Amino acid sequence: MGVKKRLLWIMVAFFGVMFVFSACFPQEFGNMARAYDPAVNWDEIESAVDGERVEPGAYIDAKVQPADPIGFLSSGTGGAGGVDGALEITIYEQDLALVKERREIELKSGVNLVEYGNVAARIDPASVMVEDPENRDTAVIEQNYEYDLVSSYSLLEKYLEKEITVTAGDGESYSGKLLGYEENGVVLEGKDGNILVLQEILKVEVPDASGLSTKPTLVWQLYSPVSGTRELLTSYLTGGMSWNADYALKSNADETKADIRGWVNIDNQAGIDFEAASMKLVSGEINRVSAPQPVYEAMEEELVAEDAAVESPFTEEGFFEYHLYTLEKPVTLKNNQEKQISLFTAYSVPIKKELIYDSFSGDRVRVFLTLQNSEENGPGMPLPAGVFRTYKTDSAGDLQFLGEDRIEHTPENGEIRAAVGTSFDVTASRTETDYERVSDNAERVSYEIELTNSKAQAQAVTVVEQLFGQWEILESSDEYEKIDAFTVEFRVTVPAKGAKTVSYRVERRF
Repeated sequence: MGVKKRLLWIMVAFFGVMFVFSACFPQEFGNMARAYDPAVNWDEIESAVDGERVEPGAYIDAKVQPADPIGFLSSGTGGAGGVDGALEITIYEQDLALVKERREIELKSGVNLVEYGNVAARIDPASVMVEDPENRDTAVIEQNYEYDLVSSYSLLEKYLEKEITVTAGDGESYSGKLLGYEENGVVLEGKDGNILVLQEILKVEVPDASGLSTKPTLVWQLYSPVSGTRELLTSYLTGGMSWNADYALKSNADETKADIRGWVNIDNQAGIDFEAASMKLVSGEINRVSAPQPVYEAMEEELVAEDAAVESPFTEEGFFEYHLYTLEKPVTLKNNQEKQISLFTAYSVPIKKELIYDSFSGDRVRVFLTLQNSEENGPGMPLPAGVFRTYKTDSAGDLQFLGEDRIEHTPENGEIRAAVGTSFDVTASRTETDYERVSDNAERVSYEIELTNSKAQAQAVTVVEQLFGQWEILESSDEYEKIDAFTVEFRVTVPAKGAKTVSYRVERRF
């Protein structure tokens, strides 16, 4: 009877221990351990969480939830406020973007294994930052970037020296050890030791993906001091995204006023779609330590233009030594897509056409359009560098393209001067008519610039002359203005169907 009681108590104690063990270590922990068995340095974890000992039993698997579409994305600095949406992208002009997003993640107290997928293929893993706005002790202890993606070639590479089954062009199936592969053929070693060279393979069967990922994924060992659903703010830099400005100027008949339309062109080659993202654009040259990464694969791009709007959908503000343009509404940027969004529209902006002859820029008279970027005239906002295209309607009312130029960053109240082309009817030639050596370090030279106008109207032309050394103009046919230490300008009028000669004599000392 005593023996039976002892056996009964032993069985009760055994089942009690099993019940406690199953409560402390649920079934999903066993599944996670089979899928992922990291070598955890508990000393590092102990120091990372301010000395609080974290037991291995706290190591669990966390599931990442989709982004909350109505969450608030903070700027990352206290008191700065937030913007609507769970995804924000700041795009720079140098093939770079900063991605910030909120995602809900179910965590347990201790160290969690988190697979954070759906990130840009051009991500810079070293730039990843993870923040828990509600608990600063939440921290990533270790991060792996899994970018070995599934493809036919990567699968075959993983299965070299392993058993696979293939279906050849004749419909027969063959099994054996994979010795090699190329294009549409494989080399197998059969179970009998024979070597099979198979061409025109229709199908390859392998047991599993052999650890390859379908998308680039960040794998974190993430410590959380508490259990529950956490809303983490993750930010990272990625290549493959850039933007530039484009401008279209439509001149009136006498080239005195124009309507100007500004666009931003956004190019997404980051390897991911961004849905309903808040977007900001930074204009200015930021310093980079290394050159941008090359695009991994060339894909056909899709061109999309947003609906036109008279009022600018962007707000502009000074930011550090740059300018920041914030889009007022969320935007979707698909991978391998270029999108155009209206930056501004300005009507009846005063412009001035200039004919300029500068022998250092060639032997042609060039045509420029200039305007003052002021609030009074328009557009009256800092303009990013970009391509300036000029149009005008002909006598039949049809729009024609006149030319284009690239303008630099132009601040408010700055001057925009865009080259349009060269004049067909106004031409110029420059001749050195006399030379005198005055001393070892001085000379006197005479020049003539012949301007010819074939038009029925008189034309104003600016003649630009570059002078070097210590110089003095001894005599000239027309008045001139000294622009800087090495430049003078003659502003003259060439009569209709006539010519005008500009001459001067200069002494130069070296």
